[in-house]
Amino acid sequence: MATTALLIFDLVGTFAFALNGALTALRATRLDIVGVVTLGMITALGGGAIRDIFLDSLPPATFLDWRYLAVAASGGLIVFFAGHRLERINRAINVLDAAGLSLFAVTGALKAAGLGFGPAQAIIVGTITAVGGGTLRDVLTGRVPSVLSSGLYAVPALIGATAVVIAELLGIRGPIATGGAAALCFVIRMVGVHFDVNAPVPPGSPPAKDG
Repeated sequence: MATTALLIFDLVGTFAFALNGALTALRATRLDIVGVVTLGMITALGGGAIRDIFLDSLPPATFLDWRYLAVAASGGLIVFFAGHRLERINRAINVLDAAGLSLFAVTGALKAAGLGFGPAQAIIVGTITAVGGGTLRDVLTGRVPSVLSSGLYAVPALIGATAVVIAELLGIRGPIATGGAAALCFVIRMVGVHFDVNAPVPPGSPPAKDG
């Protein structure tokens, strides 16, 4: 049951990230269908692939289970054919992205912990799982990765991963622990989006440029 729940969480997060990644790519530059779908899939699957490489869990789950590729490609195709309509529900897309961030942070940390990695390593792996795909997308589109420059993005992922690892250490497992940690990450991320809160920057840094 726990494995099934984690798979469902992973697939939901994959779809959410594919939608947001493809939309972000669509806004950033002019792309054809291959570009939109590819960047959506990279956003959705890149973090998990990096996670599995770090954990020496090869080949990555993406290439062992066709459902990951199918869900990610579906998200990219939806954006390609209906991207102009999805722009009207940008807030809903932000909600989906926050959900993907939360689910990936938690499932990444749990996979690392399940393979016997220490708490600190599991937290790092969970955070990388959550932000890795978006970072790859930004690099490929010639942008400074958003995780490094703006918004509360890595911080919520770090907190969510930490929460689920602590629950694991305390012997609290199952959907309650997983859902609670993901919900914590989600709420922090959405507070950041709603109030336009950013992580601290060095004193004297120039103001952020729009776009």
